[in-house]
Amino acid sequence: MEKLMITGGRPLQGTVSISGAKNSAIALIPAAILAESEVILDNLPLLSDVAVYSEILEELGATVAWEGSQMKIDPSSIKSIPMPNGPVKKLRASYYMMGAMLGRFKEAIIGLPGGCNFEPRPIDQHIKGFEALGATVTNEHGAIHLHAKELRGNKIYLDVSSVGATINIMLAAARAKGATIIENAAKEPEIIDVATLLNSMGAIIKGAGTETIRIEGVSELHGCRHSIIPDRIQAGTYMIAAAATRGNVLIDNVIPKHMEALTAKMQEMGIGIEEYDESIRVLGTPRYEHVDVKALVYPGFATDLQSPMTSLLTQAQGVSVLSDFVYSNRFKHVPELVRMGAKIRVEGRSAIIEGGRLNAAKVKAADLRAGAALVIAGLTVSEGVTEVTGVEYIDRGYDHLVSNLRHLGADVWRQTE
Repeated sequence: MEKLMITGGRPLQGTVSISGAKNSAIALIPAAILAESEVILDNLPLLSDVAVYSEILEELGATVAWEGSQMKIDPSSIKSIPMPNGPVKKLRASYYMMGAMLGRFKEAIIGLPGGCNFEPRPIDQHIKGFEALGATVTNEHGAIHLHAKELRGNKIYLDVSSVGATINIMLAAARAKGATIIENAAKEPEIIDVATLLNSMGAIIKGAGTETIRIEGVSELHGCRHSIIPDRIQAGTYMIAAAATRGNVLIDNVIPKHMEALTAKMQEMGIGIEEYDESIRVLGTPRYEHVDVKALVYPGFATDLQSPMTSLLTQAQGVSVLSDFVYSNRFKHVPELVRMGAKIRVEGRSAIIEGGRLNAAKVKAADLRAGAALVIAGLTVSEGVTEVTGVEYIDRGYDHLVSNLRHLGADVWRQTE
């Protein structure tokens, strides 16, 4: 078992460069299945989920080659193979294989997703979209079976503004016959990234990033080269870590517009923020004011930054309220922070956080972003060593975490038991 060991109390100083977006990568890789020739993805994050996807593509018959942060995918020899078990069970985002395989082969058998276990993610909106396109969908022994004689475009209204459903329907509709309109579509930057790739492959998609997306299906897609956008959640995590340690950090390779909701709250707390074209500098200050934060769908405050933000709010004066209106049960980091001395109580969808000093403790990450929250908390502790287990979750979203933090002056290391 691996664990992260943290001796805190050191302000982070220096520059950190942000990797490609995890939430884009896990959709862009299956999107490559829709092409008939080689797709090259640049700026790919070196994460465990990406490695699992590489394994899945090779299992299907694709040729996958790595060169640094670049992945070359040749899907020309790919075959429609049932995947009720195996690597797909390790991923929360394995459902993107449904839309990609359905679009390419008009059939798929995909095991229900795994990954972080903070709250079930229903796929009813995905299924609604596939059925509207003409597919038959059944759940048999824990695997989703999809089949269509042909896919035909349709008008689809999403009851919930779901990122996963929006992307999955885009994947299937890109090679359907006729026009598809997705209404109440999610607006996240990662959706625009996927649409950009598909359009580069020959798809006709308009309106990505708005609530209405129009897709004109085509019979065939070709290969292309695409550079993945920076990871706004990874960027936000380092911004929060810099502030929590009262540091001075330049976060490089970011899109400042993607960070506006977080930046506004940090400035409201009294944290110094300097924005440049492709970077943001965070300047910690001695005193932070309490704030109220509501996690919402984009462009609101990201639910993926809710857990790290909890750790930062323990460093503020007074009482803050952090509410999550995306996932109601995303507070599994709270009991672990309480073990470290945090004064937090959860009431429904909200955590009430009273600022105060944290202490070193042995804690366990229950999911990816909870792990990030515990690491940030450990960095603020001035005495003792914080031990964080559940490192496998953290590895799903943060490549080079230890080396990046050490480069910024943190005393962090991995230890194997």
